[in-house]
Amino acid sequence: MRILSAAAVIALLAGPAYAQLPNVNLLGDLPSKTPEEKEADAVKDRAYKESLRKIPDPKTSSDPWGNVRSAETPRGSTGASTRTAAPAKPRTKTGSTAN
Repeated sequence: MRILSAAAVIALLAGPAYAQLPNVNLLGDLPSKTPEEKEADAVKDRAYKESLRKIPDPKTSSDPWGNVRSAETPRGSTGASTRTAAPAKPRTKTGSTAN
């Protein structure tokens, strides 16, 4: 009886181990492309590359905040010396935070 239970445990453990084996490529026997298909793919590829060349380069900057910033202000500068307005009022908390 002990041998039978040991064999059952080994059989149960072999299932997950078998599932971890590397996959076998069964698609290796597919036929390759004919010369006509290869030529048609090459023509499609050339037409695609030619259509990409026809797309014009963008003339404007892609910076959406470019017209908001002034030219003399550096992009990363937020120092207090560049501000002319008074500091903002502190916000007052209203309402309850209890859920």
